[in-house]
Amino acid sequence: MFWWLLLASYLIGSIPTALIIGKLAYGIDIRDHGSKNPGATNTLRVLGKKSAVFVLVIDLAKGALAAALPFYFQLNAEPLYFGLAAVVGHCFPIFAGFRGGKAIATTAGALLVANLPLLAIAYVTFFAVIFLTKYVFFGSISVGLSMLIYDLISPKIEFELIFLLFLFLLIYLHRSNIRNFILGIEPKINDKNLGRDRIPPKNSGIKF
Repeated sequence: MFWWLLLASYLIGSIPTALIIGKLAYGIDIRDHGSKNPGATNTLRVLGKKSAVFVLVIDLAKGALAAALPFYFQLNAEPLYFGLAAVVGHCFPIFAGFRGGKAIATTAGALLVANLPLLAIAYVTFFAVIFLTKYVFFGSISVGLSMLIYDLISPKIEFELIFLLFLFLLIYLHRSNIRNFILGIEPKINDKNLGRDRIPPKNSGIKF
């Protein structure tokens, strides 16, 4: 049962929400526009607020649903394992050629079910770092760093290796942002030029 639910969690995470919205409502592959990331932040940048909220909610739900599976099936297992399997699916989705997002929303959904104190610490850090630096990728990487630090100082959590690997994963996923930052071309969250990436919806009958 454990491995079947782990696989199910990965498949849940693999649902490419932003890609689906981009294809159905706008006729585009969002991975070809903006930052080329199929996540809520780039959806906001390219498709607008309504689409971004939809993508954010569904990506959160993917992590939460996966983390809740052991409760639903009455399996005595750590829900964080299943939530993180969904995160891996979100980042490397089998339904989208293994080209996925950067883990942040789905991780929040997983922690919402698996560990509320860790969710609070990680995402207060996320928003604080973005507020101070104006760079989303710094905030995203800080999620993994804060989770690891919290684990190291808390006697109730023993996931040091998992969180260390997760931090490395976040750094890997944001390698293009890091490169752009070093080159001085990474846009800040308040960069007025980001509006130029907006794409109007196609005449599909699906409105966002």
